[in-house]
Amino acid sequence: MKKAEKAVVLVSGGIDSTTTLALALREGFGAYALTFDYGQRHRQELEAARRVVRQLGAERHVVASIDLRAFGGSALTDTIAVPKGRSAPRMAEEIPVTYVPARNTIFLSVALGWCEVLGGEHIFIGANAIDYSGYPDCRPEFLRAFERLARIATSAGVQGLARYRVHAPLLKMTKAEIIRTGIDAGIDYSLTHSCYDPSPEGFACGTCDSCILRRKGFESAGVPDPTRYA
Repeated sequence: MKKAEKAVVLVSGGIDSTTTLALALREGFGAYALTFDYGQRHRQELEAARRVVRQLGAERHVVASIDLRAFGGSALTDTIAVPKGRSAPRMAEEIPVTYVPARNTIFLSVALGWCEVLGGEHIFIGANAIDYSGYPDCRPEFLRAFERLARIATSAGVQGLARYRVHAPLLKMTKAEIIRTGIDAGIDYSLTHSCYDPSPEGFACGTCDSCILRRKGFESAGVPDPTRYA
């Protein structure tokens, strides 16, 4: 692989996307970081994304605005309460109200458009199918289906000028494995943000799905948790 190959990397500012950016860079890709301001409740993640891109580096960082509050339907984009204290089995079996309808489909579609403009063929996403909250758009079958779509829905794909690949390097890792991988890559996880329902001061609630998975990950990895909890 040539070092100059371009890749669009989805960066939300959380543990998974930050680690994914670090891995894309370590593999020698020219990373173009893409963050979405989609009207999310946890807007602290936007500044976290800027912090991690500044730390890790990227060819360019774009924060694209898509206001999904126009549709609502999620605790992250509507006035629905964020669920707290869910057990690990419930997280794995139920699709929670923090699921944002078609979010990863939308994000990957925009990333694909930028990728085609850049002349690249690679998109990186921090999807995980082990320690996650039951989201259908984090599953391997979704990612493979989108990859097939990309090849028939773009000018470059139809003309055979590009064979798009969706990379999900964390797909089969536990949260602890992700954190240990990121530590080895030099990531400062104090720059990241995971909480779905932070306080006005930016402190993590400690009881939403994302906080529970984050805390468990640091404990299992044997790494001090740098998160500021309320």
